[in-house]
Amino acid sequence: MSQDTTDSLFGKIVTLLGGSGFLGRHVAQELLARGARVRIASRNPDKAWSIKPLGNLGQMQFGRVDVTKLDSLARVLTGSDAVVNLVGAFAGNLDAVQGHGAGRIAAAAKAAGAQTFVHVSAIGADTASDVAYAHTKATGEQAVLAEFPTATIVRPAIMFGPDDNFVMMFADMIARAPLLPVFVPEAKLQPVFVDDVAESIAIALGAPEVHGGKTYELAGPEVLTMLDLNKRIMAAESRHRMIVPLPDGLAGFIAALPGTPISTDQFKLLKAGNVASGTLPGLAEFGVTARPLELFLDRWMTRFRNHGRFGTKIVAPV
Repeated sequence: MSQDTTDSLFGKIVTLLGGSGFLGRHVAQELLARGARVRIASRNPDKAWSIKPLGNLGQMQFGRVDVTKLDSLARVLTGSDAVVNLVGAFAGNLDAVQGHGAGRIAAAAKAAGAQTFVHVSAIGADTASDVAYAHTKATGEQAVLAEFPTATIVRPAIMFGPDDNFVMMFADMIARAPLLPVFVPEAKLQPVFVDDVAESIAIALGAPEVHGGKTYELAGPEVLTMLDLNKRIMAAESRHRMIVPLPDGLAGFIAALPGTPISTDQFKLLKAGNVASGTLPGLAEFGVTARPLELFLDRWMTRFRNHGRFGTKIVAPV
């Protein structure tokens, strides 16, 4: 694996808390390319073993951690030059994980001697929100800065990638079902490519004197609706499906049921939209050019078409 030995992160130990998740795996790949020594710590670090071959001998380490327990945090953060907190959840004790718990994580990172800390929040973080996810994300930002004032806060929009659980979830639904119900069809989204977010996090880690103490909103180059998104996926799959935009009342009822693709809190977040406010710096301040979904969608949807790569690409009506 080719690495940049002149990069400011070369040889540094960077611990990724929650690093076995979707974003964490992409951040790890970015850091490995820059020559950092990466420690992936999570409840299930085995989920990230697939990226181990991307590092050189001794460049990766895996650790199991419970971020709600200080002794567990202290063990896994030992020797860290930098820490990225990617821990988040939609259910359970959110305050302990991503609310005030994020402050405890930041304090543990400082106690371990880390010089740089990046905290991953989310667009829509709001202490006034009645949605626990959005409220605790905002509380977490405040708690982190109280303990680690030079931390960098990044708020990604909904992220997409070839291994995501958003675009690919809709793609699978479209491939399987003849009828496609769409929740909150007019909800506005500004999806961002996961590797653009990963690159920004690496840049923030490498230049804390520039990015420390600041909050960034990381969003893609275009705003589209949920209906637009599903139509684009359908066209890329070359499939004809009946689209059924769901009224909010019915959508809310379905979201409240167990086993559905969306929870009540996720439904509320979707209704609120997921776009950058425009009041905070973004990808451009990291020197990163946001890449649109259209750049990848046709290639990624190949496996969802009839006969996959051996099928004939047609243009589906939108």
